[in-house]
Amino acid sequence: MTAIETIGIVGAGAWGTALAQVAARAGRRVTIWAREPEVAESINTAHENSLFLKGVPLDPAICATNTLADLADVDALLIVTPAQFLRPTLAELSVHLPQTTPIVLCSKGIEQGTGLLMTEVCAAVAGAHPLAVLSGPTFAGEVAKGLPTAITLACADEALGGKFCAAVGLPTFRPYWSADVIGAEVGGAVKNVLAIACGIAEGKQLGENARAALITRGFAEMIRFGKAKGAQYETLAGLCGLGDLILTCSSTQSRNMSLGYAIGQGRRMNDILAERKTVAEGAYTAPVLLETAQKLGVDMPITEAVVQLLYHDADVDTVIGALLSRPFRPE
Repeated sequence: MTAIETIGIVGAGAWGTALAQVAARAGRRVTIWAREPEVAESINTAHENSLFLKGVPLDPAICATNTLADLADVDALLIVTPAQFLRPTLAELSVHLPQTTPIVLCSKGIEQGTGLLMTEVCAAVAGAHPLAVLSGPTFAGEVAKGLPTAITLACADEALGGKFCAAVGLPTFRPYWSADVIGAEVGGAVKNVLAIACGIAEGKQLGENARAALITRGFAEMIRFGKAKGAQYETLAGLCGLGDLILTCSSTQSRNMSLGYAIGQGRRMNDILAERKTVAEGAYTAPVLLETAQKLGVDMPITEAVVQLLYHDADVDTVIGALLSRPFRPE
């Protein structure tokens, strides 16, 4: 298998821009697609994404475009659009791509309306491309600045996974290969919802004990759901599950935790999201995650509490009280 030398990145938000920076540092030729013309211009002329990653100098070799067809001839694609926009973006992109182009999915979520994981959406829309999933504990700003990071690269084809790891791996960006694609997807989707719960607890000033309990019991929910979907425990106990959960539930740098924090302080989701340029994936994943869990017979009380608060105007204190009043049970 030939090495990956050219990489296309679809989505120039903070995470897509950080991954472009990683790939450029690793010596790859990088083209990044931005929906916003001003973002492409900023990357090309000022070598900075002034809208989504302000203040972080970018490698001058990164080329930005507003035309998806410009990514047709790359050796591999990283798709970094928000999860709920993956389907229309792939539909527009796929007409330009050979079926042999490998795709790395970097979006974390479950599609509303279908309950499909991102690899399932990709297969339905774009056909039988070689697929991988990149997921793990990452804040985009730290990755873009070159601070040490470890992440999971999940790919059923070990040889292709090795190619991806070699293409983007650096001493400060360490991809670990896994064959468990479902586990990587489940971990990335569920942790966003649990981060909202931890943010709510933080906003209500419930203390560090409560946050530790939410992380631990939330991880149990992740394991139950993952097992029902066919994920491996070892994957969910690794970087793309527990590792990502710890990071996302520990800092309001997390868009999901900061959303929960504002809700815990008495604000409403729609008002918070209307003020933001970025997407809190957990807000859109929560209801479809709960619906899927119920169909699978998986008990996810923390997830259910988040859905009640986000979509049913439930009172925060009442929902917290209901969680704390659940019957005692073995761990």
